[in-house]
Amino acid sequence: MPVDTPDMIYPQISRDLLGWYDRNARILPWRAPPGSPPPDPYRVWLSEIMLQQTTVAAVKPYFDHFTRRWPTVAALAAADEGELMAAWAGLGYYARARNLIACARAVVAEHGGRFPDSEDALRMLPGIGGYTAAAIAAIAFHQRAVVVDANVERVVSRLFRIETPLPAAKPQLHRHADAITPDERAGDFAQAMMDLGATICTVRAPACLTCPIA
Repeated sequence: MPVDTPDMIYPQISRDLLGWYDRNARILPWRAPPGSPPPDPYRVWLSEIMLQQTTVAAVKPYFDHFTRRWPTVAALAAADEGELMAAWAGLGYYARARNLIACARAVVAEHGGRFPDSEDALRMLPGIGGYTAAAIAAIAFHQRAVVVDANVERVVSRLFRIETPLPAAKPQLHRHADAITPDERAGDFAQAMMDLGATICTVRAPACLTCPIA
């Protein structure tokens, strides 16, 4: 019998996880269904900014209000700042709201109202760091990007038995996440990892017996 090697195991992890995601993906207002054309980059970016340190349940009504009031990045760029801050009230971390309008205006002024599709260019925009740039590139543009949030860190640390505490473990976690990220469907894979961490590989009482990559 051949001995399993990482080259054999890693593709199987991504296949198993994507198969699970195709059947169990959470339905969220900013998402496109698994395997479908990518969603509007504006909606991906807006949701990712809102979801920073905020729960999905808390974000949903704000996302709905913002996308109805400002349906495009150009509309948001033209928004009155006071009105935008009032609409953000209750979501917290108000620097995100200030960066939101600054980023929208930069997209309009510097990119003709279209979000750039590369991680490097996205990171140049106000309020977009490494994680958010990777998430937008993967989810909105189907680029291969390694998307690592707190949920993904937890999944990877358990999957590869990484015992080094955070933040020292971050480079190691990123390397392992990179190793299992497929070239195709990287956006679906990123969202599958997020869903796995949010619903099965939870902080407390993970449901290991139902984990698709246990």
